[in-house]
Amino acid sequence: MIDSLCIQVEDVSKSYDTVQALDSVSFQVETGQVIGLLGPNGAGKTTMIKILCGYLQPDSGQVLVDGMDVMEQTLDVQTRIGYLPENAPLYPELSVQRYLMMMAELRRIPQDDRLGHLADAVRATGLQDHLARPIRELSKGFRQRVGLAQAILHKPRVLILDEPTVGLDPTQIVQVRHLIGRLAQDSTVLLSTHILSEVEATCDRVIVLLNGQVRADDSLAELSSTGHVALVLEERVAKVVPTLKALSEVQSVDGAEVDGGYEYQVHAQSQGEGAVDLRPLIYQVARDQDWPVCELRREVRTLETVFSELTQGELDAATSEGGE
Repeated sequence: MIDSLCIQVEDVSKSYDTVQALDSVSFQVETGQVIGLLGPNGAGKTTMIKILCGYLQPDSGQVLVDGMDVMEQTLDVQTRIGYLPENAPLYPELSVQRYLMMMAELRRIPQDDRLGHLADAVRATGLQDHLARPIRELSKGFRQRVGLAQAILHKPRVLILDEPTVGLDPTQIVQVRHLIGRLAQDSTVLLSTHILSEVEATCDRVIVLLNGQVRADDSLAELSSTGHVALVLEERVAKVVPTLKALSEVQSVDGAEVDGGYEYQVHAQSQGEGAVDLRPLIYQVARDQDWPVCELRREVRTLETVFSELTQGELDAATSEGGE
């Protein structure tokens, strides 16, 4: 086992009758990473999380947490996981303190350590001024904090959060995002969501699930990178397009007038992770040709664009299969 690997998922499949929820899903998570498990509703995210937590048995495949098999060493694995489901199972009639003490007992935290664990979780989630209040009197944002407090009470190695900001107002969303960032300093975090901005704001890497399969798995920087380069000249120059098209690394070139000059969109032969950065090559050509360069930049895609391309690809494939 590689020490840096915290979670290993290998060829996991799960079906419900005729519905294939997960289809040969594989990924790895290194210690200390914040991973976004992204996908639309019904993509298989919650099923994957339940399998990770040992609440659900896969049809096939293997899941390891800290080198332990989730299905064979379920209780040992669960002691290392903190889990916040989409609807946290809180007890509204209990005070925050009584609820957390109850959870500490259920977590089998030794009696002598409980107050210390509770104090650390309360400080981390900003609940110091609400310990005596019944949970039913708290706002949704603070109830979510209580859910997070119970998830980190036993100081887990892995923190799994399922749609942690659904239903919160904008201020509460920002607060919870900051909180997740602080918690990530001590735990590996797997964040399941269908909200793109959630991933962009909190995650180092994104795993995209579509129809139960992994369709993308990379850092946000790599997913957003493209082979497109924008070259802006002070004025339109003859033979720019044929000169750039003659380069073996270039697929196509488009030009258009823009404020302050003329812009050429240069597309590389390869895209995505294998895309070549054309800027050094284009810079050298522009310098040799003495073109009046105003700007040379590499274009990037938003996560929304990446996700739209992936989902459109799924839709096109489904339409093609349906037409056969």
